[in-house]
Amino acid sequence: MRAAGTAAAAGALTALAAAGTGAAGAASTAPQPGPPRAVTAYVLNSDSVTPIRTDTGTAGKPIKIAVPGPPEILGAMAITPDGKTVYVANHGFDTAPADTVIPISTATSKVGKAITVGESPDAIAITPDGKTAYVVNQSGTVTPIRTATNTALKAIAVGSNPRAIAITPDGKTAYVANFNSGTVTPIRTATGKTGKAIKVGIWPGYIAITPNGNTAYVVGTGNGISGTVTPIRTATGKAGRAIRIPGFPGAIAITPDGKTGYVVDRCTIGVTGDTVTPIDTSANAAGKPINVATCPSAIVITP
Repeated sequence: MRAAGTAAAAGALTALAAAGTGAAGAASTAPQPGPPRAVTAYVLNSDSVTPIRTDTGTAGKPIKIAVPGPPEILGAMAITPDGKTVYVANHGFDTAPADTVIPISTATSKVGKAITVGESPDAIAITPDGKTAYVVNQSGTVTPIRTATNTALKAIAVGSNPRAIAITPDGKTAYVANFNSGTVTPIRTATGKTGKAIKVGIWPGYIAITPNGNTAYVVGTGNGISGTVTPIRTATGKAGRAIRIPGFPGAIAITPDGKTGYVVDRCTIGVTGDTVTPIDTSANAAGKPINVATCPSAIVITP
């Protein structure tokens, strides 16, 4: 079972300067509209990353990820806020774990030198200022990477089998969901110090933070019959009452206004999910499940 994946898009902006002629014949330096921004989506495959030009719908040549050691199974991907670098986690197989993160330049599609992190990296989050990427390793650590130099810093110990990470909009705190421990570990990004582990539901594997940064919602996947979403007040680190979610809950997304979270009901062995459950964040209450197609696995919301 994997943590919430990370979907990413990078932009390449072309600026054009145009000169006009004023009434007196003087050259005008007023900026003129340029072409629309060309946005590129990056798709994570088992052993490569495929860029897609969204303005044309054209896929570029897959960027092959080749590293020494175990077979490549790429587990997660994140992109810096300036769109210049994509970071890809090489998870490996469960029986042959890997331990690297590979940077890709979006300007050149060139693969950089692999960065050694912990065993089985499975999730990546980048601070809003783009200075640090935090890599969650299933071996029980989080490795910060300084993006300016692509240097791994000292690993931070968290709980057992961490699977997901989210960073507050102000960039001050990262929250790590520890799947086997049933806890969330807060990390102060300024110091790399961890706070007291916060007890949440069974098997927490997904996490999302409201746009105002006030609340982190942690999905405990549960026993296949029902799971939970636990709200955490980021100001105090206190967990609120768990919200019961039917089925086998997984990925969560929150609307831009922060009023509603949506949780998918996934499939597992012997259980077929086909709903999405809304959560009223003002009351921390689940609404009526919304029927969708079979086995929903991810959710995103338009800005």
